[in-house]
Amino acid sequence: MATASPTAGPLTALAYTLLLVSQSIAAFLLLPLVLASAILTLIWVGLPFTILTATTLRTIANAQRSTLTRINPQQPVPAAYRPLPPTGVHTRVRIILTDTATWRDLLWLTSAPLLTFLALVAPTLYAHALFQTAYALYLWRHIPDFYGVISPQTPTQALLVLPLALITLLLARTLHPLTTTAHHTLARLILAPSEKARLTARVAHLATSRADTIDTQAAEIRRIERDLHDGAQARLIALGMDLGMAEQIVDTNPQAAKQMLAQARETTRHALIELRDLVRGIHPPVLVERGLDGAVHALALTHHLPVTVTTHLTGRPGDPVESAAYFAIAELLTNTAKHAQATHAWVHINHGRQRLVITVTDNGKGGAQPTPESGLTGIASRLDAFDGTMNITSPTGGPTIVTLEIPCALSSPKTLPSSATD
Repeated sequence: MATASPTAGPLTALAYTLLLVSQSIAAFLLLPLVLASAILTLIWVGLPFTILTATTLRTIANAQRSTLTRINPQQPVPAAYRPLPPTGVHTRVRIILTDTATWRDLLWLTSAPLLTFLALVAPTLYAHALFQTAYALYLWRHIPDFYGVISPQTPTQALLVLPLALITLLLARTLHPLTTTAHHTLARLILAPSEKARLTARVAHLATSRADTIDTQAAEIRRIERDLHDGAQARLIALGMDLGMAEQIVDTNPQAAKQMLAQARETTRHALIELRDLVRGIHPPVLVERGLDGAVHALALTHHLPVTVTTHLTGRPGDPVESAAYFAIAELLTNTAKHAQATHAWVHINHGRQRLVITVTDNGKGGAQPTPESGLTGIASRLDAFDGTMNITSPTGGPTIVTLEIPCALSSPKTLPSSATD
């Protein structure tokens, strides 16, 4: 049976039921608009109206999918709509009308009365049992007829309603799991994408993430080439020139040759520093030696903004995930220091349900929004290669909370601190 959780109480179950019912009713109220848009689609004037109606229906259907997923996380109900292009009315309408997910939404819309009935059967019976109990104990004095069948005149006669209340309560308890399961099963059956649609969406997602990963890697290679060309390579060329000149004058002007060798030694030192910095930018040695836990603590120690780090890890994620998580945290802290006007930041790292969960919070001014060329968008693209997600909560005035989730398993448990503060 689908339930909110193993420990979900009756109030939680009632809240979910009312939420599901409100979503079904909201969808059913769209039926006149759906019919109107279907008729108006025959003429070009109705095409924008069709897009608006379909978008609204998708929003409500996705809300129901999200609720069903929260009720039973083991059986998620994902959305599998075909992506719509940003422009082109005819193209967008064509994709909407040929998308099987759209027709599933319409089937769910027309099934809203049945779903509402299944969801409300048990709560209605519970309410009747409560009313019958209240009637037998008190309300009979103010309501002369009980459903037009019984007209108690004395308290003893009124108590005869109590067995009926007990029967109603037992009926409600018996039907509750049956109707709840029937409702959730039917809603999932209608709203969940077919296996073909799920695989199609998965392939499209992988193709997009693969293209983004290739672009990111190409940009990273260009950055490394540029840093090598402008930094270490230029210094090594200068080193070769200094050594060549020193070789030519070592016999005629030993003092000048000695100065050139000293300059060459200094050039070598700077080149090594730049190479080390470049290596740290590719994969920091501290990440290899101490893992994500130690690397983030080291990052916090060197950051000019006070950063509190807490970690709860029983092992280490794979190297690619560890590297992506580290650089995401580093970039988020850099953005915080540059733009948030914050005085403190917090990093929390946890692992559960085969997911690495990272929360970066600051007490800055808020208003953080990813733009096409921003670092936040770059972080989301890198995490997307691992099927990871990034959620941003940043109201005006703060605080800003960025949550990163990356599916991964941890290696065998190691000796790691459970928490620490810098």
